Amino acid sequence: MTSDLRDRKATLRSRLLASRRSLTAEVRALEAAALAAHVAALDVTPDQTVCAFLPVGSEPGDASWLDGLRCRVLLPIVTGDSPLDWAVHDGPSALAPAGFKLLEPTGPRLGASAIAGASLVLVPALAVSVDGVRIGKGQGHYDRSLPLVNAPLIGVVRDSEVLAEVPGEPHDVRMNGVLTPSVGLRWL
Repeated sequence: MTSDLRDRKATLRSRLLASRRSLTAEVRALEAAALAAHVAALDVTPDQTVCAFLPVGSEPGDASWLDGLRCRVLLPIVTGDSPLDWAVHDGPSALAPAGFKLLEPTGPRLGASAIAGASLVLVPALAVSVDGVRIGKGQGHYDRSLPLVNAPLIGVVRDSEVLAEVPGEPHDVRMNGVLTPSVGLRWL
């Protein structure tokens, strides 16, 4: 990665994170409720698997959005520099604190390849461009996992985080859609 691209990404991440931190608790709660309603309306059947995540910090949404998924839900487990591991979400009582201020499922680990069986993947992002380029927090966890997927990838962002352009690299896996509080699911 060139230093110019690295600088552009760092500047964009800083701006997006500052904007997220400036949101009030009331705005975050309204967004979380809207996202939960949109997730409940997704076209998923009980026999399908959705890979999702539990929002942390200033990420849009909250744990309530998992309640609307009437299917098998897998949550990520961070495994260092390897692709994410996955485990079934069995409810709030089956979650434990983990690194990066995450909550992770305590059930059996299914391995990195479990994401390949998903019918839909909800992906955390700081922003997604209108042509699907996603920028995350820069640790590469999803960059190592998303190439294993052959299902729609949905970046979860705030409405203001769908941008005309996001600096990308050849290894970036493009999102097929975005899920935002105001619009819901929008295919790209």
